[in-house]
Amino acid sequence: MKTTKPGKQRKRMYLAPLNERYRRFSAPLSSKLKDSHGTNSTPVRKGDTVMVMRGDRKGSEGKVTQIDRDKYLIFVDGATREKVDGTQIPVPIHPSKVMITRLNLDDKWRKKILERKGALEEVVVEKNEPPKKEVKRKKKVKKVTKTTGGT
Repeated sequence: MKTTKPGKQRKRMYLAPLNERYRRFSAPLSSKLKDSHGTNSTPVRKGDTVMVMRGDRKGSEGKVTQIDRDKYLIFVDGATREKVDGTQIPVPIHPSKVMITRLNLDDKWRKKILERKGALEEVVVEKNEPPKKEVKRKKKVKKVTKTTGGT
């Protein structure tokens, strides 16, 4: 965000175009997925299996059945509540409160995105760690004179 004012941040969030909203649907990956894909997070999509990390439904796991980009909410298969008349309705969950445990890789574009993100991080790691060379340092020798007294 380019502003620190909460009102402007909310305004930009709700007036954001779809490509920006897609990026805001990012959720962290599980440790196994982090290792295999080389990235920490990716946007949640329909068909992904997620685990709820916060709230009353903490620990429940299920597939993402629906995504509401207008209200920034996702609906998970296992997270439902019972209405007074006995019908089950899905509970909306914010995508930042879930962790992706299994990715839906049916889309070839998503595979390419994940490969690209993992490849970029590997290149960055290589650039940050240049080969170390041993440097020999010369010891400083102080001259002792009558005026300095050896200090």
